[in-house]
Amino acid sequence: MLSMRNLAKAYYTDTIKTQALQPFDLEIAAGEFVAVVGPSGSGKTTFLNVTGLLENPCEGQYELDGINVEKLSDKHKSKLRNEKIGFIFQSFNLIPELNLYDNIDMPLRYRKLSSKQRHERIMDALTKVGLASRQSHFPAQLSGGQQQRVAIARAIAGKPAFLLADEPTGNLDSKMADSIMQLLQDINNQGTSIIMVTHDPQQALKAQRVVEIRDGIIAEVADYAKAIA
Repeated sequence: MLSMRNLAKAYYTDTIKTQALQPFDLEIAAGEFVAVVGPSGSGKTTFLNVTGLLENPCEGQYELDGINVEKLSDKHKSKLRNEKIGFIFQSFNLIPELNLYDNIDMPLRYRKLSSKQRHERIMDALTKVGLASRQSHFPAQLSGGQQQRVAIARAIAGKPAFLLADEPTGNLDSKMADSIMQLLQDINNQGTSIIMVTHDPQQALKAQRVVEIRDGIIAEVADYAKAIA
């Protein structure tokens, strides 16, 4: 589903080169749940941005669902991102002036779906996250955990090939965090691949695989439970 070969990312100024990600290989199969861990400033955000087609790598090859993405134009990358990738952010990124239904509907409008198709997807997504009865509510009327559920519903309504989750439990208490993790596991069990960045080792243990990024170096952790013990 996702294949990276000798991929690297660096940032340049007039006199300085900062190597954000050292050259690495990574493959993630369809249906996998992978946690990405590492200290702040290690390169996790850069990795997510490159994976989500928000930034271009400096070298290497990246294939997403069999498509060689570095050869695509920005327009085609935007289209692929909209069709293949769902984003879940730590800060929810809901539009406060829109109710839950319209928050989920907005990205679907770029997919040229009929109103009936959008409605079916929106209600299916809200039902999966347990908020179908709250569709007319606004974000400010919800708890943090409920807002994150709406953000997840917005992501899965597009029926992406995989989800990129950036600290999805970072702003939640432990009980709400566990609820969100259970929801992500349920979505994964239904066949959606998930790549999740987290600082919480207990949440990382709930993924099938753990990848660590430290000083721009990416490596898979063979036995993460033992590593954090």
